[in-house]
Amino acid sequence: MKIKLGLGLLPALLLGSVSNGAEIEKPQVSNHDDKLFIQKVVDKVYAIVGPLGNRSPANLGNNATFGFVVTDDGVVLVDPGGTYKGAQRIHEVIKTVTNKPIKFVINTGGQDHRWLGNDYFQHQGAKVIASKNAVADQKNRLKDIYFMLSNTAGDKAMEGTVDSYADIQFDQRYELTLGGIPFEVVHPGAAHSPGDAYVWLPVQKVVFSGDIIYMDRLLSLMAFSSSKTWVQAFNAVAALQPEHIIPGHGKPTTLPAAEQSTLEYLSMLRTKVGEFMQEGGVIQDVGKIDQSQFEHLENYESLKGRNAQQVYQEMEWE
Repeated sequence: MKIKLGLGLLPALLLGSVSNGAEIEKPQVSNHDDKLFIQKVVDKVYAIVGPLGNRSPANLGNNATFGFVVTDDGVVLVDPGGTYKGAQRIHEVIKTVTNKPIKFVINTGGQDHRWLGNDYFQHQGAKVIASKNAVADQKNRLKDIYFMLSNTAGDKAMEGTVDSYADIQFDQRYELTLGGIPFEVVHPGAAHSPGDAYVWLPVQKVVFSGDIIYMDRLLSLMAFSSSKTWVQAFNAVAALQPEHIIPGHGKPTTLPAAEQSTLEYLSMLRTKVGEFMQEGGVIQDVGKIDQSQFEHLENYESLKGRNAQQVYQEMEWE
């Protein structure tokens, strides 16, 4: 039997607000906003958009974009938040739309906000799904993740947080159907982190990209990232020809806009760093290459130099 959301919820979705830092309105996110905003993308599919800046005591480690799908038989959540309290906050947002139980949680990668909220939802009966490479990455970087969170979100925000891993682990692809809605979870290769995956809804033509796609802010290349295979992962998402993309950071978007903010940045950076290396440039100076066509993105000044250095180090071994 199909259950429809009541029409009485619609004004609240557009204009209202809920407690615990979650506001229900069209996202207007920034580097300095620690609230979660919800946006209905298509029928039954929602994005939860967090701040673009770093983790903080106020945002509880939820500095990313999450999402969920309401089916007749329960909810599928994509990424559970960066702490136990962060997961609670995400659940409060979901409850403004539905009180149906969270049946599955999908971890789209190894970053803290993609999985450290697992324990909260598992204790309520949810099964967690992740690629084997994501789980390996989560375990390999656990000490570093806790240290980073302690210094950014703070110990109070981390209270109750327990590292808990996926119940269902897959190599490259996992499919499920809940309430008549099919989901395809695919690990196309390393991107921002080694186990990044996307979640494809073939009927709705919506993709949750995880950290394969960044919007509104400059993407971040870390020691565990791979710019080369990130391009390949993006192309795997693009091949789906999605009508709507819920990115890992920033507001829901379209494929052409995602190409501009993510694919074109990665391609530009790899091309310019490669040319810089061929000309004999040293890593100490690579941060000076011109990336100004992307200066409109949040975090540009703080990340452009480190991103260039990371690509330099990566390309030395290609």
